[in-house]
Amino acid sequence: MKLAEALSLRSNLQKRINMLKGRMQKSCMVIEGDTPPEDINDLFKELDGCLKQFRELVYRINVTNMHSSIDGRSITDIMAERDVLQQRVNIYHELTKTLVDGNNRWGREEKSVRLVDVPSLRRQTDEYAKRLRLLDLKLQQSNWTIDLEEV
Repeated sequence: MKLAEALSLRSNLQKRINMLKGRMQKSCMVIEGDTPPEDINDLFKELDGCLKQFRELVYRINVTNMHSSIDGRSITDIMAERDVLQQRVNIYHELTKTLVDGNNRWGREEKSVRLVDVPSLRRQTDEYAKRLRLLDLKLQQSNWTIDLEEV
């Protein structure tokens, strides 16, 4: 199985676990004399099976990411860089929005002064966003070439 397939399976399992959670919430209590929509014990068993699969898959994905590399760097390291870039882009976007929209915490008589150059911040944001896109693309491409490790 390729890493990309494992990631897709992990996503599907997460959705299934979330759906089971909702089904369990609807079946864990009823008015006296009524019957639940589903047997809660069967749902617990199904949840246990899904969580076991999920744990094994996440472990294998993490091991694969630690042992696989792109351009001499582990995928785990590249993913950490991607996460940092994503945070930076989000923060810069929010900061730009604050600068452009203004700050409403001061009264009408007080004048606000920008301490950051908006065009420069936008250029920096665009550059980081581009790096993020290219890094994410590199990760996506590698996911289809790397085999999931057997553990």
